[in-house]
Amino acid sequence: MKNTKTNLRLKPIALFCMQLMLALPATTLVAHANETTPASAPVAVSALQSGMDKTVAPGDDFYRYVNGGWEKTAVIPNDKSAVGVTSTLKDESDAIVLKLIEQAAQAPADSPARKVGDYYAAYLNTDAINQRGLQAIAPQLHSIASISNKSALATYLGKHLRADVDPLNATSFFTENLFGLWVAQGFHDHTKYTGYLLQGGLGLPDREYYLSASPKMANIRTEYQAHIAALFKLANIAEPEQAAKRVFDLEMRIAQGHAKRSDSSDMDKADNSWSRAAFAKQAPGLDWNAYFSAAGLAAQPSFIVWHPTAFKSSAALVASTPLETWKDYLRFHALNQHTSVLPQAFFDQKFKFSSSLTGAKAPLPRWKYAVNATNSALGEEVGKLYVAQNFSPEAKAKINTMVSVLLTAFKERVSNISWMSASTKQEALAKINSFYVGVGYPDKWRDYSALTVDAKDAFGNGERAQEFAYKNALAKFGKPVDVTEWCMTPQTVNAVNMPMQNAINFPAAYLQFPNFDINASDAVNYGAIGSTIGHEISHSFDHTGAMIDAKGELRNWWTKDDLSHFQTSAKALADQFSSYKPFPDLAVNGEQTLDENIADLTGLMAAFDAYHAAMKQKGQTATKETDQEFFLANAYKYRGKMRDEVLRSAIIGDGHAPGHYRALTVRNLDAWYDGFNIQPGQQLYLAPNERVKIW
Repeated sequence: MKNTKTNLRLKPIALFCMQLMLALPATTLVAHANETTPASAPVAVSALQSGMDKTVAPGDDFYRYVNGGWEKTAVIPNDKSAVGVTSTLKDESDAIVLKLIEQAAQAPADSPARKVGDYYAAYLNTDAINQRGLQAIAPQLHSIASISNKSALATYLGKHLRADVDPLNATSFFTENLFGLWVAQGFHDHTKYTGYLLQGGLGLPDREYYLSASPKMANIRTEYQAHIAALFKLANIAEPEQAAKRVFDLEMRIAQGHAKRSDSSDMDKADNSWSRAAFAKQAPGLDWNAYFSAAGLAAQPSFIVWHPTAFKSSAALVASTPLETWKDYLRFHALNQHTSVLPQAFFDQKFKFSSSLTGAKAPLPRWKYAVNATNSALGEEVGKLYVAQNFSPEAKAKINTMVSVLLTAFKERVSNISWMSASTKQEALAKINSFYVGVGYPDKWRDYSALTVDAKDAFGNGERAQEFAYKNALAKFGKPVDVTEWCMTPQTVNAVNMPMQNAINFPAAYLQFPNFDINASDAVNYGAIGSTIGHEISHSFDHTGAMIDAKGELRNWWTKDDLSHFQTSAKALADQFSSYKPFPDLAVNGEQTLDENIADLTGLMAAFDAYHAAMKQKGQTATKETDQEFFLANAYKYRGKMRDEVLRSAIIGDGHAPGHYRALTVRNLDAWYDGFNIQPGQQLYLAPNERVKIW
C-alpha cells in the first residue's frame, strides 16, 4: 500500500472519521482485519470458509464467492462508516489499549506511563471541557484578530506550520494549515534529512470535493459552507453567513491551484528544490522571510517543494485576498481543528457535517475518540505497554522467517524475468538485499519526556503534542538518517512500505488472524500476511518505488527498453482496474490506484511462490486444496462493507481500489485458474496472454 508513512498528526476531522480511516485500505498502507481468533489451523480454514456465497461461481466474482454470504447479512452500526475484518481488528486493538490506559492512570505521577493516563483522562473529561467554554481557544482567536498586515499574516501562518503530511504514505495530503511539512531523507542525498513542503489549506479532504461537477459533491459543498457558518455562530462571530461564504470562496480558489491526486504521486513532478531565498521569486505574494522565521526554518538553506503550482497560487492569494477574509479563514480553521476539545455543541456540529462524508449516523463513544487521540499524541509510549502483553517472541520469529522466505522468492522472481536486462536486475536485487523490515515494534522507542501533559487540560495537551511532534521533525535536520525509525505504532492495524528508507513496518496489532495466526497452515498464512509482506516489498518496485534506488534516492536505474516494458505492463493493469464501476457514474481510477494494484499483484505472486517453497522446505507438497486455501485467505482479508459515502470518497481520493476489486487481482495468476477450474466465458476469465505479469 502506499501510502504511505503514517506518522501523522491526528487532525480534528480525523478524530471524527477514524472509523473511515481504519476501514479503508490506506496509501503505502495495508489495512485488513479479523472476525474471529482461531486456536488451530483447522479452525482457521473453517473461519475462511464461513460467509462464502457458493451460488456465485469463483470465476464470475471471486470476492463474492468468498465473502458474499457474510456481506448479505452484515450490518453497519450507526457509529461506523464501514464494517468488516479491518474494523473488527481495530475495535479489538482499541479495547486492549483502553485497558492499558486505565492501568497507566494508576502509575506514579512522574512516570512516562502516567502521561498516557493523564492525556486520556483530560480528553475524556467533557464536563471540564464544557465548563471551560471558549477560554482555551480564546488566545488563538485573539492572535488572529491582532493580525494587522500581510507580514503579520505570514508570521501567523509560519507559526502554525506542522509536520502533518507525508506524500509517500498518506491516504491524502490533507492538512488544514495552508502548507504542510515533511522531514525525510533527500531525493538525491540519502544521508541527510531534507524538508519537503506540500500543499494544504482545505477543510474538505481533496480538491475534487471543490471542483467536481457531481451533484453529490455540490451537496457536500453546500453543507460544508453551512457548517462553517454554524461554527461561527457558536463562537459568536459577527455576520456568520457572510463570513462563511468568504471562507468557502477562498478555499475554492486554493483548491483550484492544487495538484491532482494522481499528479501528487509522481515524484518526478515533486522533485523541485528551491533555495529559501528563491521563494520570493518563485511564489511571490507571501512574506517568506517572516514565514520561515516564525516556522523555525530560517536556518534551512533549501526545501523540496512537492506542489510548486499550489505554492505559487496560494502565495498569490495571500497578496490578492483581503486581510479580513484571511482572518475569517484562520478563525474557522482554528475552530474546526479543535471541535473535539471545545464545548459539546462544537463536537456535535462537526459530527453533523462529517456524517455527510462518512455516512455514520451517530458518533463513536467518547472513549474511542480519547483512545485515538492518546495514540496520536503518545503512540509509542502506548505501544510499549501494548507489546509487553500482546505480542510474543514466537510470533515475531515466525514472521521474520516468512519475511526471509518472501525475500528469497522475490529474488528468484527478479532473477528469472526474461525481459529484464542484467544491469536492471542487479539494481533490483540490490534493493531487496538492503531492506529493513520491522516486525511488531520499533528497535528503539521515542522519548516523550519533553512533552508536558496536564490531566485537566485537553485543549492544551493537543496543542503541546502537535508542537512536540513538530519540534521532533525539526530536530532531525543535520542528523544522520535513521532507516530503522518507525512511522506507525505497534497498536496500529496497518502495514507500511517507506520507499525512501527502503523499509517496511508490520505493527503487532496487524499481525492477528486472519492476517496471521502462528498455528495456521503455510497456505493460510502466506495467502494472508504473506501476500501483505509481498505487497510491501513490491512497493519498492511499483510505479513510484521503481524510480527509487537501493539507497532510497530518486534515480532512474532502468534501461530504456526495460522501463518501456514495465510501463506497458503497468498500463494494462491500470486499464483492467479502470473497467470496474462501483457506481454507474463513478469508476475506479486505474492510474490513481496503479501503485497499490502493482503491489497487490506482485505481492500475491511472490507469496504463492513462497508458500510452495515453505512447504517444500518441510518436505510437504502443495495440493489443489492447499492452493485454494491460499487464495481464500487472500480474498478473506478484503472482507468489508462500506456506506456509499465512504466508497465514493475512497474512489475519489484513495490510492487503493476498493477491497472488492483488490480481491479480483487473482484473475492474473495462472495458479488461481487451476485451483478453481476457471473457464472461458466466466466474467473474470482472462486469456493467458491477457493476464498481467509485471515482476
